[in-house]
Amino acid sequence: MMRKTIVFYDGGCPLCSKEIKHYQGIDKQQSVIWKDITTEPLELKKYGVTYERAMQVFHVLSNDGVMKTGAEAFVHLWKQLPYYRWLGHIVSTLRLTPLLQKAYMIFAKRRYQKRCQCS
Repeated sequence: MMRKTIVFYDGGCPLCSKEIKHYQGIDKQQSVIWKDITTEPLELKKYGVTYERAMQVFHVLSNDGVMKTGAEAFVHLWKQLPYYRWLGHIVSTLRLTPLLQKAYMIFAKRRYQKRCQCS
Protein backbone atom coordinates (compact mmCIF):
# COMPACT_ATOMS: atom_id res chain seq x y z
CA MET A 1 0.00 0.00 0.00
CA MET A 2 1.38 3.39 -1.03
CA ARG A 3 1.48 6.18 1.54
CA LYS A 4 -0.45 9.36 1.00
CA THR A 5 1.17 12.75 0.60
CA ILE A 6 0.82 14.90 3.73
CA VAL A 7 0.45 18.67 3.36
CA PHE A 8 1.28 20.91 6.33
CA TYR A 9 -0.36 24.30 5.94
CA ASP A 10 -1.07 27.47 7.92
CA GLY A 11 -4.82 27.37 8.54
CA GLY A 12 -4.59 30.77 10.25
CA CYS A 13 -3.53 32.50 7.04
CA PRO A 14 -6.54 33.53 4.92
CA LEU A 15 -4.59 33.24 1.66
CA CYS A 16 -3.16 29.82 2.55
CA SER A 17 -6.55 28.54 3.71
CA LYS A 18 -8.23 29.66 0.52
CA GLU A 19 -5.63 27.93 -1.64
CA ILE A 20 -5.75 24.72 0.42
CA LYS A 21 -9.57 24.64 0.31
CA HIS A 22 -9.32 24.85 -3.47
CA TYR A 23 -6.90 21.92 -3.55
CA GLN A 24 -9.04 19.93 -1.09
CA GLY A 25 -12.07 20.50 -3.28
CA ILE A 26 -10.43 18.86 -6.27
CA ASP A 27 -8.88 16.03 -4.25
CA LYS A 28 -11.94 13.83 -4.80
CA GLN A 29 -9.93 10.61 -4.40
CA GLN A 30 -8.54 11.86 -1.08
CA SER A 31 -4.98 11.18 -2.16
CA VAL A 32 -3.63 13.84 0.21
CA ILE A 33 -3.76 14.18 4.01
CA TRP A 34 -4.21 17.82 5.03
CA LYS A 35 -2.68 18.96 8.35
CA ASP A 36 -3.41 22.46 9.64
CA ILE A 37 -0.32 23.25 11.68
CA THR A 38 -2.14 25.90 13.68
CA THR A 39 -4.49 23.26 15.12
CA GLU A 40 -2.14 20.25 14.93
CA PRO A 41 1.34 21.65 15.69
CA LEU A 42 2.58 18.42 17.27
CA GLU A 43 2.24 16.60 13.94
CA LEU A 44 5.37 18.41 12.78
CA LYS A 45 7.55 16.95 15.55
CA LYS A 46 7.02 13.45 14.16
CA TYR A 47 8.97 14.58 11.11
CA GLY A 48 11.61 16.75 12.77
CA VAL A 49 10.10 20.05 11.60
CA THR A 50 9.72 22.97 13.98
CA TYR A 51 6.50 24.95 14.06
CA GLU A 52 8.41 28.15 13.25
CA ARG A 53 10.07 26.59 10.19
CA ALA A 54 6.75 25.23 8.94
CA MET A 55 5.26 28.69 9.28
CA GLN A 56 8.12 30.14 7.23
CA VAL A 57 8.04 27.66 4.34
CA PHE A 58 5.42 25.30 2.90
CA HIS A 59 6.11 21.64 3.78
CA VAL A 60 4.87 18.47 2.13
CA LEU A 61 5.77 14.91 3.11
CA SER A 62 5.83 13.01 -0.17
CA ASN A 63 4.22 9.62 -0.56
CA ASP A 64 7.70 8.09 -0.60
CA GLY A 65 8.52 9.64 2.80
CA VAL A 66 10.68 12.59 1.69
CA MET A 67 10.02 16.01 3.22
CA LYS A 68 9.82 18.65 0.51
CA THR A 69 9.70 22.40 1.05
CA GLY A 70 8.87 25.52 -0.90
CA ALA A 71 8.38 25.22 -4.65
CA GLU A 72 9.45 21.57 -4.60
CA ALA A 73 6.60 20.90 -2.15
CA PHE A 74 4.09 22.62 -4.43
CA VAL A 75 5.30 20.69 -7.48
CA HIS A 76 4.91 17.41 -5.60
CA LEU A 77 1.43 18.40 -4.42
CA TRP A 78 0.36 19.43 -7.92
CA LYS A 79 1.41 16.02 -9.24
CA GLN A 80 -1.04 14.41 -6.80
CA LEU A 81 -4.05 16.47 -7.87
CA PRO A 82 -6.30 16.33 -10.91
CA TYR A 83 -6.16 19.48 -13.04
CA TYR A 84 -2.67 20.26 -11.65
CA ARG A 85 -0.78 17.10 -12.61
CA TRP A 86 0.11 18.58 -15.98
CA LEU A 87 1.53 21.69 -14.29
CA GLY A 88 3.68 19.64 -11.92
CA HIS A 89 5.03 17.56 -14.78
CA ILE A 90 5.74 20.59 -16.98
CA VAL A 91 7.58 22.37 -14.17
CA SER A 92 9.63 19.23 -13.48
CA THR A 93 10.33 18.43 -17.13
CA LEU A 94 11.41 21.99 -17.93
CA ARG A 95 13.41 22.15 -14.68
CA LEU A 96 11.65 25.30 -13.56
CA THR A 97 11.54 24.42 -9.86
CA PRO A 98 14.69 26.45 -8.96
CA LEU A 99 13.23 29.54 -10.61
CA LEU A 100 9.90 29.02 -8.85
CA GLN A 101 11.77 28.52 -5.59
CA LYS A 102 13.38 31.95 -5.85
CA ALA A 103 10.01 33.61 -6.46
CA TYR A 104 8.33 31.53 -3.75
CA MET A 105 10.97 32.45 -1.15
CA ILE A 106 10.39 36.15 -1.76
CA PHE A 107 6.65 35.60 -1.24
CA ALA A 108 7.16 33.31 1.78
CA LYS A 109 9.44 35.78 3.56
CA ARG A 110 6.90 38.59 3.15
CA ARG A 111 4.00 36.35 4.18
CA TYR A 112 5.85 35.24 7.31
CA GLN A 113 6.78 38.80 8.27
CA LYS A 114 3.16 39.94 7.90
CA ARG A 115 1.89 36.87 9.76
CA CYS A 116 4.25 37.57 12.65
CA GLN A 117 3.08 41.18 12.86
CA CYS A 118 -0.54 40.03 13.06
CA SER A 119 -0.03 37.30 15.68
